[in-house]
Amino acid sequence: MRTPFDILADYERRSLAHAVVLPEVRTSADQWRGVAYRIGSRRLVSSFDEVVEIVPIPPVTPVPGAQPWLLGVGNLRGNLFPVIDLKQFLQGERTVLHEGQRVLVMRQAGGDVALTIDELYGQRSFGTEQATAPGALADGRFGHFVSQAFASDGQDWGVFALSLLARTPEFRHAAQ
Repeated sequence: MRTPFDILADYERRSLAHAVVLPEVRTSADQWRGVAYRIGSRRLVSSFDEVVEIVPIPPVTPVPGAQPWLLGVGNLRGNLFPVIDLKQFLQGERTVLHEGQRVLVMRQAGGDVALTIDELYGQRSFGTEQATAPGALADGRFGHFVSQAFASDGQDWGVFALSLLARTPEFRHAAQ
């Protein structure tokens, strides 16, 4: 008599015999990979190591007496975290929020922080041969966070260091 385990093992063996094998995706050590997005007119990328997740903007509860770029506190799966208007923090200009708005969630000491962006482009990979000077991508306050860039398909992408943003004293003290 066959045991339930024998039946499952046989089922697995027969299923795997018909499995489609996907091509292996290899990335070389000289490739830089990250999440691509837009703030204002700047196309930026941040390392996968710095982005915890990308989620729809949660309902936000305003915080009285906070800086204008602190939109408030959001709740994601029972965890409270600040929601920051990154464009307003960097450029002094409010992000136009819309249905389907996404936020980048980054980890910092003391907990996660959600950052509004104007547009999400998804994953991007760049080779070392695509490295270029950041130029105008590093103008103004962006210069503190963008020190390298890549050129791809006629567009320049500034590498935005979220870890530097998290350590900026002004960013860490959102109370007025």
